[in-house]
Amino acid sequence: MIVFPIGSSGQVLAFQPGVIAHVMAHRQIHWWQSEAGGQLFARFTDNQILVSEATGPRPGDRRTRWSYRPDARAEQREIDQMHALGLHYIGDWHTHPQAEPVPSLPDFESIAECVRKSTHNLNGFVLMVVGQAAAPIGLNVSIHDGIIGHQLSPTVEAPIKVGGRRRQIRWV
Repeated sequence: MIVFPIGSSGQVLAFQPGVIAHVMAHRQIHWWQSEAGGQLFARFTDNQILVSEATGPRPGDRRTRWSYRPDARAEQREIDQMHALGLHYIGDWHTHPQAEPVPSLPDFESIAECVRKSTHNLNGFVLMVVGQAAAPIGLNVSIHDGIIGHQLSPTVEAPIKVGGRRRQIRWV
């Protein structure tokens, strides 16, 4: 599980391994791969937002090497289906063809607009950009309140491969 503390709120954003595996399976490793994306769904406890589902990509999405536009109707169906299962929409994910991804200005504008136009009880939505590097290095995670994005940093010990050997790195 990869965990991101949310500022000084005492809350954490935690991604279950299946969610990480899903988004990482769509990395743009090869020059011919298009951007992919989808939505993130979670359950809430007092101090934890547990992200347990990631959707997409979908057949109706418009995808190129450098852009991604989701199928809005399919997204709403996903929101309705997940809500019936007790999961809440908390944001979006998509890929970038960069080892360590950096969200673009259109990425920030899109998630900020989503926060402002949606009916919800959240303080903001999550934007996860997935790069070519393995998690957590290849993940850029932020929360957007409709005006500004707040970058998050993971605090989990993650095994990584270096020169064919595994070693532990503490992310703080």
